[in-house]
Formats: sequence, C-alpha cells, structure tokens
Amino acid sequence: MINHGIRLSLVAAGIMAASIAWAVPPATDASAIPVLAPESQHAAASKRVTALFTRSHYRQFKLDDAFSELIFDGYIESLDFGKNIFTQADINRFKRYQDSFDDALKAGQLDVAYQMYNESLKKRYQRFVYALSLLDNPITFDEDDHYQFDRREADWPKNQAELDALWQKRVKYDALSLALTDKDWDEIKETLTKRYNNAIKRLAQSESEDAFQSFTNAFARAIEPHTSYLSPRNAERFETEMNLSLEGIGAVLQSEDDYTVIRSLVPGGPAAKSGELQPDDRIIGVGQDPNKITDVIGWRLDEVVELIKGKKGTQVWLQIQRGKAVTGPPKQIELTRDTVRLEDRAASGKVIEVNDENIGVIEIPSFYVNLSADVAKEIAKLKKEDIKGLVIDLRGNGGGALTEASTLTGLFIKSGPVVQIRDGLGRISVNGDDDEAIAYDGPMTVLVDRYSASASEIFAAALKDYGRALILGENTFGKGTVQQHRSLSRMYDLYEHPMGFVQFTIAKFYRINGGSTQNKGVKPDIAFPTPVAADDTGESLEKHALPWDQVESLDFKPVQDLSSVIGPLRQRHQARIEQDPEFAYVFEDIKEYKKLKDKKSVSLNLEERKAEMQEQDAKSLARLNDRLKRAGLDTVSDLDAAPTDFEPDDGFLEEAARITADLAHYKD
Repeated sequence: MINHGIRLSLVAAGIMAASIAWAVPPATDASAIPVLAPESQHAAASKRVTALFTRSHYRQFKLDDAFSELIFDGYIESLDFGKNIFTQADINRFKRYQDSFDDALKAGQLDVAYQMYNESLKKRYQRFVYALSLLDNPITFDEDDHYQFDRREADWPKNQAELDALWQKRVKYDALSLALTDKDWDEIKETLTKRYNNAIKRLAQSESEDAFQSFTNAFARAIEPHTSYLSPRNAERFETEMNLSLEGIGAVLQSEDDYTVIRSLVPGGPAAKSGELQPDDRIIGVGQDPNKITDVIGWRLDEVVELIKGKKGTQVWLQIQRGKAVTGPPKQIELTRDTVRLEDRAASGKVIEVNDENIGVIEIPSFYVNLSADVAKEIAKLKKEDIKGLVIDLRGNGGGALTEASTLTGLFIKSGPVVQIRDGLGRISVNGDDDEAIAYDGPMTVLVDRYSASASEIFAAALKDYGRALILGENTFGKGTVQQHRSLSRMYDLYEHPMGFVQFTIAKFYRINGGSTQNKGVKPDIAFPTPVAADDTGESLEKHALPWDQVESLDFKPVQDLSSVIGPLRQRHQARIEQDPEFAYVFEDIKEYKKLKDKKSVSLNLEERKAEMQEQDAKSLARLNDRLKRAGLDTVSDLDAAPTDFEPDDGFLEEAARITADLAHYKD
C-alpha cells in the first residue's frame, strides 16, 4: 500500500507535466530523472552507523519513535529546505512514516527513505519545468511585490496554486537579481533558461549514494550538529582538506537549497585574506575569466568545489550574493588560488604604538602543531621591542590541536591544569602544563570574536580563569566538543561500492573552574560592540546542540585577580569608542542590523531595489573616502576606483592595544 500510494502520486504528477506544452521546454525529459534504490552496501552501512551512534556517541539517546520523529523532520528539511516543492498534503502523507525511521535504520530497510527522495526529485523537476514556462513572457518589476527568501518558519503551501505562486516570485527574484546587473530581458531569459536546465540536468545525475547520505545525515544531525556521514567521495575530499593539500580559496562550503553557501573561512587562506567574503555569502557564479562567469545555482556542491579549485597562483572569479538577506546586487570578487596549509598559517607578531609605548600583538590563525614554539619565538622578538603589554589575537581562529591549547597556555603560567575532558562514560581526564618556564609574564589581553572556537575557547577560558589575561571582543562560538572520524568499511567487505565515513562526538571540554565552553562559549571581560549579538550566532543556534553544563572545579591557584581593574578599563574603553570614527561605523551597522535582523523577504520592485543599492553604495563610498583621508591618501569618485592595496585601520585591534596599555599602567 505504501509503494502503491507513492507510485500513484508520481504517475499523476507525470500526467500533469506531460499534458502541458511548455513555451520554454526543458532540455532534459522527465524520463531521465532516475528512480533510485539502495545499493548492496547501504543496508550494512545503515546498521553500522546505527550501532556506532547508539553505543559510542557522547550524547546518550534512545533510538525510538520519538527520536524517529526528529529524524523525519530533519529529512524533510533536507529534501525541501525552502518549503517550495512539497505541499501540506504531501507532508501529511509522509507523516505515516515518521515513527518508523528508527526501525528502518536498525534493520537497514531504506525503501521508504528512497521513495521519499525519489518523489522529491520528481517534484523538483516539475518545479524547474514550471520555472522555465514562466520565461515565455518578459517579467516586469514595477509592482509592490516581495519575495520571501527565508521560509524556515513559513507554512507549507496548501495546494498547487500556492506552490505556483511561490515559484512565480522565485523566478521574478532570480530575474530581478540579473536586471540589477543591467542585463536586458533577452540576456535574463538566456541566463535563467541555462540555470534551470542545469538544475534539471543535475537532478538527472542523482545517485543512490546521494539519497543514502541525505537520510543518514538526517539521523546524524538529529543527535547533534557535529555528527555527520560522509559519502566515499566527500570523505576523500575531507581527507584532502585535512591534509591541507587543497589548492583553492580556503573556504568551507555547504549546500543550502539550490545555493552554495560559505560556512566558514580558513584563516590565512585567499578568501579570508581578501576581506571580501564572509560566512553566509552565497556563491552564485564561478569563472576562470572575469567575463565568462558560469552560473552555479542548482549545481551539486562537489561540482562547484571542482570549479573553484585550481593550481596555485591562478585566478578564479566568484559572483556572490551577500549574506542571507540577499538584498543587494551580486558582487564579483577576484581571488588568487593558493595551497592552504597549516604551516603557512603561522603565528605572526607586530608592534602597535599607543601613546609612545609599544604594545605587542601576536595573531594566531589556528592551533597547528608546534604553534607554541612559534609563539615563543615571536614573544622573544617582541621583548626586544620593549613591549609594555601583549595582545593575543584569536579572531576567526576555529581551533585545531588540543595539545597546543595546553602548551600555549603554559607560555604564560608556571604550571597547572588547562582543560578537563569528559568522555561518554563520564570519565574525566585533565590536560595541563607541567613546564615551570614562562615565555611572558607581563600584562596581556586576548582578543576573540564569534568565530573563535574550540581550542581558542579553551586557551581564552584558561587565561581568564587564572586571571592571567583580560578577554576582549565578542562572545566566542561555543563549540566545546571533541569529534572522532571512523570508516564504516571492514577488511572483509565484498561490496561492489565502498562505504563512507562517519564523524561523531565522543567527548566534551570543561574549563578548570568546572564550566563547559559548550553552547555558551567564553564571555569577554570587556565586550566590543558588534552588529551581530551573541544570541544571534554560534553553537547555541544549532539544532540539537549539546547543552551547557558543568563538572567539579579543579584545584588551581589564580595568578592574580583582575576583577578590580575591569570596571575602570571598561569606562575608559567606552569613552574612547564613542569618539572613534571606526566604532562610529560599528554603531551605525548595529542600528542597521537591528532593523534588518528579522527581515525574511525582499522587494521585487526594480526602482526600489536600485534606490537601496544607490544608498548603500553612497554610504560605502563615504566611508571609504573618510578612511582614505585619515590615511593621508587621495579620495576617489566611485567604489571601482578604490586603491586595491589599501587596508583600513583595524579598529578592534587598535582598541585592544589601547586597553592593554591601560592594563599595563593599572598593574604598575
């Protein structure tokens, strides 16, 4: 009955599609969309994943009907992230399976999951065919209309008519984005015809492993956000990236709906160095030539990655849409590919002068092996500059080697514990520093932001708990967990295709004072104003994230108590930033962010969008000229004339140096 019901719906949908003569026909026929089925290894892989997660995962959970419903919700989300291919009736029909996924995973019975995946392929095909049909007549942009780009909290469309209305606005939005780049209708139609046909072509290239990966990850992510399944192809790419031999732009990408989204930037990589890319940006085009950009909306993630990768020293051009709000026009960015290796992301030191005194700064992009030795060398160099204080800059540092967090902490304390690690059985081990030697014992601060995570948080928390340094900046990310990677394959396997890998959480970090770094992160002693509030980003926003908790505090002796100086330093900091031009821009951005943070739709009126663009460009130009003037450089008439080698002052780092100088005087 289950199989018959789904087949009947697909047949009916096929009749509907076939009965309409589309003005812009699809390049791929509906018969090319595959009907996927589990491969021989998938049943065994499902059983092994289930056994591994239920027995060895840090989070103790019961794989029952209640948990099955979490998997069901995650699977539906992966099949229709934008709630624009299924109707409420489809969801109601699927709900008959929501309590059966637990049994299916244990038994390796994946037929229902594959049937749902197949139906999503068919319906997605129908949607793109419908989108093509809307290109028959020119689209106008003079109405007061809006496109809802964020549909996570939206209701499912009630019927086909509501579904069509959604896609009419989706196509209009796509067309308007091109119109904003001064393309005429013929160019818009040509581009969107290629885009939608490419999306259809990739549906036709779907493989059995795609369905298995989607379903298994729905299970993994229902446990917690850092647990996942990697297909053999993705596992190979992950291994390449872990070995840091990937020649590309240094960005972690993920697929979201039909878009390739930047999840994070690799410190020291071309993308991070450019200063023009940031998390949540959508890559909509890739080119090896600035005049030949390939539209990649609807492409598979691995295909986009292959297009971006290339030989070190070669150029690649990315066309992006900024952030989730996607209100502005696409922006084209040129990057020079490089080999992103940990050893190339070494710590680096410099001096900032504050009131005729030298403050040392050491930037640490990641916790690579031998980091502490490099930092010790940088400290020795800075001491020769007669520094009065030291800033450790951990902004954007996503972590790395746990041992280095302990060894680095040891450069600033005589000896003692640094971090507690609790495994799934509740056993606690302690990592610390046993070396009595100290590389630097003067005043210091640690500068962090919302992308400082994992080992960065361990180091910052340890120095805060010891009273060894003040923590400045933004609340950190809140990733306080340890993951393990394991292959599902066995030596005795005789399957035609290999199995993939799993990553799952096996332990949790705790500070020496007993509190976890998980979920809450590390709160700064002196918080810098930021457009993104602590509760709007980080681990706490991830679905099913492990909660904050605590264990017993260790017996440790603080180096000093800095609590009495925080108030006075905070007052001086506040007085300064109210007069600082760079922080004035931050305050403006905060106001703008608060105004737009809950925005879920964008105008489809061309004149309104152009006015928004002109206003944004005028504001950006005014800021650029102000910064050029303060740097003693000539102003420019438009943004395209901006000097390519100009880097504005780092207001946050400059202020961190000033606070460190204040701290040095209070210690005197």
